[in-house]
Order: sequence, then structure tokens, then C-alpha cells
Amino acid sequence: MAEHTSHPHDSEHHEIPEPQTKAIWRTFIILSVVTGFEFLIAFIMNASPLKTAIFVGMTIVKAFYIVGEFMHLKHEVKSLIWSIVLPCIFVVWLLVALLMEGGSIFMLR
Repeated sequence: MAEHTSHPHDSEHHEIPEPQTKAIWRTFIILSVVTGFEFLIAFIMNASPLKTAIFVGMTIVKAFYIVGEFMHLKHEVKSLIWSIVLPCIFVVWLLVALLMEGGSIFMLR
């Protein structure tokens, strides 16, 4: 009599996970609203440092949201999140400081 060899897949019941369409649509809507706000600011405001600051701020908001959603950073432990966010904050601070300092050279002439 032949024995039935069991395969690892015989005893497991694989269920297909529910599609994540709600999360995908939520992400799409949030990024669309932020981008729409950027377009609104682009057409309403004249060129000014405030307009530039708003664009930089909204770009940072979108970047953090994209990293949190698509790279699943928001599901990680807080220490890992801070080890990524804190250096980014310092790099932004460094860029602002260098741009401000670099601009003061032209004002001295």
C-alpha cells in the first residue's frame, strides 16, 4: 500500500488577503489635495519668499507622507523613525543656514 506523502502546502489554508483599496484611495486623495493646494498657491501668489517657503514645506509634508506610506516607515518602532527623521531635519537646517549665509555675501558688495 502506497503511503501518502504530505506536502507542506496540504495542511495550510492560504487565504487571499483583502485588497487594500481603501488605504490606496486615502493616500491618493491626501496627496492629490496637497498637490492641488500647491497648484492653487502657484497661481494665486506672486513670487515671494513666503511662496517658496510654502512650496518647500508642502514638499516636505508629501515626502514624509510618501515615505511613511509606501516605505512603511509609519509602522516601525519610534526609535527607527527618529533615527531617520532627525538627520533629515538637521540637513534641512544646514541647507537653510548655508543659503542664508551665502546670500549675505552678495549683500556686502
